[in-house]
Amino acid sequence: MEKYTIKPMGMKKTGGRDHTGRVRTHGIGGGHKQRYRWVDFQRLRYEPNKEDKPFEEKVVEVRYDPCRSADIALVAGGNRKRWIIATENMQAGNIIKTSGVIGRMAVSANEGDSYPLGALPVGTLIHNLEIKPGRGAQFIRAAGTSGVLLRKVSGTAIVQLPSKQQVQVEESCMVTVGRVSNIDHNKQIIGKAGRNRWFGVRPSSGLWQRKGGWAGRKIKPLPPMKSYVNLPSIAAK
Repeated sequence: MEKYTIKPMGMKKTGGRDHTGRVRTHGIGGGHKQRYRWVDFQRLRYEPNKEDKPFEEKVVEVRYDPCRSADIALVAGGNRKRWIIATENMQAGNIIKTSGVIGRMAVSANEGDSYPLGALPVGTLIHNLEIKPGRGAQFIRAAGTSGVLLRKVSGTAIVQLPSKQQVQVEESCMVTVGRVSNIDHNKQIIGKAGRNRWFGVRPSSGLWQRKGGWAGRKIKPLPPMKSYVNLPSIAAK
């Protein structure tokens, strides 16, 4: 694995094509040149602390990221710096804490702090949700989104996603407290077709096609809760 760096890295456009050269996602192409900032989604990657106290980092800057809808923040602590997803009210100079300890009492966490689900009180707004401990945040990372810790049941936690679907994960899964930054992302006005081309979005076909019955509004019940606890391993054939 490459050594982590906070320096922007060059990106090569794929045009929606996979490693075989075939188009897998249509409507992608062109766009302004972008540089990628390596966002660290594993908040527990910090220098070990013998006293089990939360590891503190200072926010150096909050900036726009061309590769995602949310803003990112550069934080420094110990002997390293790293990029993380910024929260709604995060500003330069803030101190954020990270801890992997689940105590007897629920902690009073501030926005931007990262704790296991089992250490937080029920009803906490969260984002950057892990579905397997140590794998890194995979859910609730888009701009302006947040989930809710609904309840804790015998070593697991039940979280409501922004889509209102509920998922069950182990209580040792890490999350970040608060709401993701750039909450007005869905309100931006594109203004002209050319700006979409700068984002790498190609226009659809100009052929008008009448919509069928599938296009109407449908009121569907919420899907059942999905559990990511004790999933059966796939046996080798």
